[in-house]
Amino acid sequence: MRSTIGRSFPRAALPRVAALLLAIVPLIGADAELTKARDAQDQAALQRIASQASARAEKAEADAAVQYNAALAESTLAEVAMEIRDKNLARTASDAGMKAAERATVLKPDVAEYHRIFGTLCGQAAAATGGLGALKYGRCALDEVNRAVQLDAKAPMNYLSRGIGNYYLPSALGGGLDLAVKDFGKAAELDGKLADAHLWMGLALRKLNRDAEARKEFQKAVVLDPGRVWARQQLEKTPE
Repeated sequence: MRSTIGRSFPRAALPRVAALLLAIVPLIGADAELTKARDAQDQAALQRIASQASARAEKAEADAAVQYNAALAESTLAEVAMEIRDKNLARTASDAGMKAAERATVLKPDVAEYHRIFGTLCGQAAAATGGLGALKYGRCALDEVNRAVQLDAKAPMNYLSRGIGNYYLPSALGGGLDLAVKDFGKAAELDGKLADAHLWMGLALRKLNRDAEARKEFQKAVVLDPGRVWARQQLEKTPE
């Protein structure tokens, strides 16, 4: 299978694509330690987990599940690195994760989750690199997430991921906040305990200047995942 990284991409979309899927990292299948470290923005713990997972992946290149676990750990590290504004760490983690994620999609091309984590990592690489990095990784981010939705239209995290893409892409390019709100709502409908669906719904509503509604969504996100530092930060910065 030919790599999707490096295909051409419209320059007009690059500023938006640079942030595509940046903040959200799918944690389906992740162990409690990884989730807890992400929620607490524990960089040291995430680096240890990612290093161990990547080491296992190097020894099991033919095992798609092992490759996916490494990609997930590196993507989680990249997410938190961007939250704490460490772009160098985010770039290093996303680079390592993309290699593992692409191996997983080659080994098991019909697994939606593998494509979604690959697209997430490409979006993180674009955001961490900026400029030409968006050119290099932007198409990969969009193609892989779209592929994930095609493969599994009933997975709540796929709607969440698509919603994040719509959040960043303007309506002129097929995205927009209205579409994002619909996707986040669908994700929450499919999984009532998905805290990130409410977190991102809050972000979209706040951008639409609907602060009161946004606060309610952030409050739901905090109730569902009280340890998530990023959710609390968004709640605190949203006017009543």
